[in-house]
Amino acid sequence: MTRPAHRWWILAVICLAQLMDVLDVTIVNIALPHAQQDLGFSVGDRQWIVTAYSLTFGSLLLLSGRVCDLVGRRVMFLTGLIAFAAASALGGAAPDFEVLVTARALQGAAGAMLAPAALSLLSTTFTQAGERATAFAVFGGVSGSGAAVGMLLGGILTEFLDWRFTLYANVAISLVALIGAATLIPRQTRTGNRPRLDVPGTLIACAAMFGIVYGFASVESHSWTTPDTWGFLAGGVVLLAVFAWWQTRAAHPLLPPRVLLDRTRGGANLAIFIGGIGLFGAFLFLNYYLQQVLRYSPVVTGLAFLPMVATLVLAGGVCTTQLYPRLGAKLPVTAGMLIAAGALAWLTGIGPASSYATSVLGPLMLFGVGVGATIAPAMNAGTTGVQPQDAGIASATVNVAQQIGGSIGTALLNSLAAAALAGYLAGKDGTSQAVQVDAAIHGYTVAFWCSSAIFAGGAVACGLILRAGKPEPAGRTEYQVSAGRAG
Repeated sequence: MTRPAHRWWILAVICLAQLMDVLDVTIVNIALPHAQQDLGFSVGDRQWIVTAYSLTFGSLLLLSGRVCDLVGRRVMFLTGLIAFAAASALGGAAPDFEVLVTARALQGAAGAMLAPAALSLLSTTFTQAGERATAFAVFGGVSGSGAAVGMLLGGILTEFLDWRFTLYANVAISLVALIGAATLIPRQTRTGNRPRLDVPGTLIACAAMFGIVYGFASVESHSWTTPDTWGFLAGGVVLLAVFAWWQTRAAHPLLPPRVLLDRTRGGANLAIFIGGIGLFGAFLFLNYYLQQVLRYSPVVTGLAFLPMVATLVLAGGVCTTQLYPRLGAKLPVTAGMLIAAGALAWLTGIGPASSYATSVLGPLMLFGVGVGATIAPAMNAGTTGVQPQDAGIASATVNVAQQIGGSIGTALLNSLAAAALAGYLAGKDGTSQAVQVDAAIHGYTVAFWCSSAIFAGGAVACGLILRAGKPEPAGRTEYQVSAGRAG
């Protein structure tokens, strides 16, 4: 296959779109208090500004991945960029809460178009082993650090301009990426082996993803025992089981079993799923600690995460360009998860009088090493070996794993931390500022211990599932391996 002449510029465009997709999960969070004051919505309604995005994003990922295979990666990518720009402009100009929530939901739908298109473009643009490793290292670094970048950018825009610029910024990013994509990405050559859309499977999958994401999102404002939580979660799990059953019988399955039943791809998706649980949870509580206990401003909090971004990108680059081509995903992924587990255990030493330099910086940088060593090689492995007509759905599956993992991590760890805080306050003077701070820190450390255990368990599971040894050449696995090997 002929490699695009401007493939490194294409990588820059893809990473720009991916950065926008990932940072939008956190960039608006910093601006929420200002948006609430401006538009006059309640604290209870505030969560929907975040939930609306994750709900449509998570629900539509599998559908978008298969549509990407149907209409073409380039078309899907360009459409997603246009839709994201339009939704962001609408949100920035929102006159009331309802319009803002609608815009965020439309952003999530556009993000669901972009995410699988970006990853499948990356997978099919870079087929030579060395170049592919470098491209995935860069892409993995962007994906892993996007949340921290979003927090920093959101803080800067909110503090020095206005909360609306956290949405308007996406318009500028989208337009730059759109011009680059339209100019650089070649048109896709059609083959006679185009997939067809599995309509029943699509409806079941979208409903299942909606139930699961909505159920976990509801934990923020409801308890685990309310129908809004367990009812949607149970329904989502049942529908997911029905979907898995249907995919073994459908003539043109939405998610062909061959995509996941390969040990390398299955293990890679598990690693991204577990990594999402630990990463988003740990990020959330460290953010709380820096702002609520150490009293850092949003901008300073964002800056505090930059050392983690640096080590994440560096570790992802080394593991993907040096270790993965020689040893495969098993070693870097399992080692990365164990390193992340150790870093989170180290973070449990924080206290009310701790300083950033002595108690946060070291474990934060180590955590970046662990996450970088996990995410970039896992993303590479999760899209290796698929046939061209499955590139979009394989990429969507990777994104679904990360999205669902993040939703579970945020809800589960937030619930555990809240229970730990309540247990600590039982029988104590809850009006004392010192007791409140100690209780909050106790909740954070419980969340860190749980995140550490999740990463450690993930290391064991992925170590058992992932194949050891050098991966097959990307060009061969992309275009010559039969579906029977993966099945």
